[in-house]
This record gives sequence, structure tokens and C-alpha cells, in this order.
Amino acid sequence: MGASLKDGREEVIQAWYMDDSDEDQRLPHHRDPEEYVSLDQLAELGVLSWRLDADNYETDEELKKIREARGYSYLDFCEVSREKLPNYEEKIKSFFEEHLHTDEEIRYCVAGSGYFDVRNREERWIRIWVKKGALIVLPAGCYHRFTLDSNNYIKAMRLFVGDPVWTPFNRPHDHLPARKEYVEAFIRKDVSSQTVDAAA
Repeated sequence: MGASLKDGREEVIQAWYMDDSDEDQRLPHHRDPEEYVSLDQLAELGVLSWRLDADNYETDEELKKIREARGYSYLDFCEVSREKLPNYEEKIKSFFEEHLHTDEEIRYCVAGSGYFDVRNREERWIRIWVKKGALIVLPAGCYHRFTLDSNNYIKAMRLFVGDPVWTPFNRPHDHLPARKEYVEAFIRKDVSSQTVDAAA
């Protein structure tokens, strides 16, 4: 992960707990009072993040290092807007269905902005706002969803290890090995450590 929280990531990635309103999904949906989630807290759920130079992504040495270290051999781009994305309404609806993938979901926002929603250990929704320069990794087996914000546009680099598999598994798919591994690694982690602490 990026070295420290003073690396400017907060300027391009912010996260907060969501309200339960059924209003337009593209609105921020802050709880009242607003309750923010730190990038460290996201990392505890397996969500990794970096801030990169989106104006120079073709020659960015930092991106190159990340790709080499994590084995991201595949790269393409996806533009999400009414004008750019075929079957826009259908795609936006499917993106916002809660789902998981059996591999990491890696998105690098090179223009525009949007929201990724994930759940914490208590099943509360966390909204992650990514803006130009944000690289985010959602771990395999992590339930999530995506929507545009009110700017209605994002251009994202999609990265993948090997040949890409974009298959979404809508919730519930708790029986999948990727989900079981995610739960063991990130959801039950604190519960088991608390049990050990209590017994000590």
C-alpha cells in the first residue's frame, strides 16, 4: 500500500458510512452526523489504495512498480457515461447490484469520479469516493457495488493478473472459495484476535 496517509491519497480517495436513504444513488449519502472511514480502516477490510499521476499514466514509474509487484499484466480502459458506455442504463443497474468477483477488482481513475461501496464487518455500507489519480484494489471475495456520482462520468484503467475475468457473482455467493477466503482473512480476523486477547 502507499507508504503513509500523508501521501495525498485523501485528496483523491475519501470514505464514509452511508445513510439508508433511497434517494438517487449518485448522491453522497452521508450519514447524519457524517462519519468518515480512514484509509487504514479500509485496508483492514482488504481495500488498498494509492495516489498516482493520472496525467502521465503512460510513463508513470510508480504505476509500473505496482503492476510489476502485484503481477498486473493486463490493462485496458473503461469509460462510464451515457454517451460512452453501450447499454448504459442496463450496465449502471448491474454495476450497482451487490456482487463479488473471484479475483481482485483493480481500478485506476484517470478522469472523472465515482463511488465504490463495500461493507464493514458489521455489514454497514461504506461509500468510497474515487477521483482522478486514485488507484483502488478491492480484494477477491469482497461484496461491493459501483455507481457514478453526480458528475456522471469516469474513465478508469482496469488492471488484471493474466487474462481478465469480469464475471460478477451477485449476493449471496458465500459458498465460493474466494468469499470464504476473504471472510477468513478480513472479516473474522478481529473476532479471533479478540477471543485470544480475552483468554490471555
